[in-house]
Amino acid sequence: MKSDRIKKGLERGPHRALLYGTGISSREMGKPFIGVASSFTDMVPGHIGMRDLERFIEKGVHSGGGYPFIFGLPAICDGIAMGHKGMHYSLPARELIADLIESVAQANAFDGIVLLTNCDKITPGMLMAAGRLDIPAIVVTAGPMMTGRYRGEKLSFIRNTFEAMGKFREGKISKGELAACEAGACPGVGSCQGLYTANTMNSLTEVMGMSLPGCGTALAVSAEKRRIAFESGRRIVELVDEGVTPRKIMTRRAFENAIRVDLALGGSSNTVLHLLAISHDTGIRLPLDLFDILSRETPHITSIEPVGDHYMEDLHWAGGIPAVLKRLEGVIKNNPTVSGRRIKGIINGVDFIDEEVIRPLERPYHKEGGIAILKGNIAPLGAVVKQSGVSDRMMRFQGKARVFDSEEASMKAITGGRIRPGDCIVIRYEGPKGGPGMREMLAPTATLSGMGLGDSVALITDGRFSGGTRGPCVGHISPEAMEGGPISIIKDGDAIDLDIPSRRMELMVSQEEIARRRAKWTPPEPKIKEGWLSRYARLVSAANTGAVLK
Repeated sequence: MKSDRIKKGLERGPHRALLYGTGISSREMGKPFIGVASSFTDMVPGHIGMRDLERFIEKGVHSGGGYPFIFGLPAICDGIAMGHKGMHYSLPARELIADLIESVAQANAFDGIVLLTNCDKITPGMLMAAGRLDIPAIVVTAGPMMTGRYRGEKLSFIRNTFEAMGKFREGKISKGELAACEAGACPGVGSCQGLYTANTMNSLTEVMGMSLPGCGTALAVSAEKRRIAFESGRRIVELVDEGVTPRKIMTRRAFENAIRVDLALGGSSNTVLHLLAISHDTGIRLPLDLFDILSRETPHITSIEPVGDHYMEDLHWAGGIPAVLKRLEGVIKNNPTVSGRRIKGIINGVDFIDEEVIRPLERPYHKEGGIAILKGNIAPLGAVVKQSGVSDRMMRFQGKARVFDSEEASMKAITGGRIRPGDCIVIRYEGPKGGPGMREMLAPTATLSGMGLGDSVALITDGRFSGGTRGPCVGHISPEAMEGGPISIIKDGDAIDLDIPSRRMELMVSQEEIARRRAKWTPPEPKIKEGWLSRYARLVSAANTGAVLK
């Protein structure tokens, strides 16, 4: 066992003394040491229920014959960090989480690790660490939040808070209705109710085989989630005994399965960044274009909020991720999973699918998958759009550029009524380096939707979008403005042509004019010059490679 290096041999007497100081008995010293990485915090709804799940994981580890050691990790809620300086830290925190898990696991010589996670950047950060360490690992995602209720209607975080702001400004709802939305949109523990980044990544973790069947969608408040936590604790000891490590699970085939399910679900565009980063730490080359290749042959078969009116609770009761895999059975690769069953075995166990929530392939919402990769003279290295959230009339769009060098500047124009139908908002210097941290642009997109401009205004950025975004919003533009990418030389009034079916996004300016503008361009001063973010900006790679640290 790896833990033998801190507990066996004469020279490890001092180490054993310190371990005995934790309360461990000599009888337990010979068992596998299992690290339990928990991102519990009182600040994030998706994580406030983790103390309970920690107990069940502990019980499972003990029952399986191991000895658990819980350690803590930071959790940032993108919703709370949104729209101010805090959002600069969200994506960079992914790298910190991976580094911290690597540090603690190596320093303490864990034989295996359980990763208790739930929200946006924490789940991919933990998977990055699992791929990097390659010691037996299993992920427990803490589960989605139930929807709220108001006068018989379901409430959810994005639609009934961010989009409600725009509706209130337009006089579509009263101040009392807005207050009711705020009070009822998040009724308790769990990750936000729709197919935003947290729930998309949690679902894809299950698809890749890194969590037990049902874990990705089982509700945070459920006894089922407790049972999954217990079984995950028990199973990690078996994985140690069997020598099953993440790189045997997270293969190229596992990533392809994850991409296909993401496309079929119509999940968050942030999964592109995260799957690229996880594959990087797992030693697998995953090209950006693969997302588009698979998208052209994978239909979009669910319509979950923010795109549709179903929620994660509906997906779970409709059969969950195993049912989605069943729908895609013909193209899903038979990969191993941490459960000990292969993917095809999980598929064969599916005996119910609610066709209203998970449609048959011959009756999809869209013939293509939820995500498309665009290229052109604005994004030579690629850009990402959640095409499942774009209306038919906006799949092709030509508009007049309205250029802003920050999210804050764009919000002033939007809320000040200075954006008109036919405009194409350009938000730049918000990429991995320029932001720094590639902030999410949920406030602008949700406000546009709430104001009724979602079907007449496009938005493009070298930043990124929340999983809650809908509408013609193109992000991850690479190269970014801070690296001198073409987005840096767009001017107010330029015509921008967006053609999602053709996967093109073009600045309608002559090559000669583009060359003149680029010759005059000089990088601006960094927005943040001190602390962790200044180091991050110097080390981070481009969005088309996952925004990983070099």
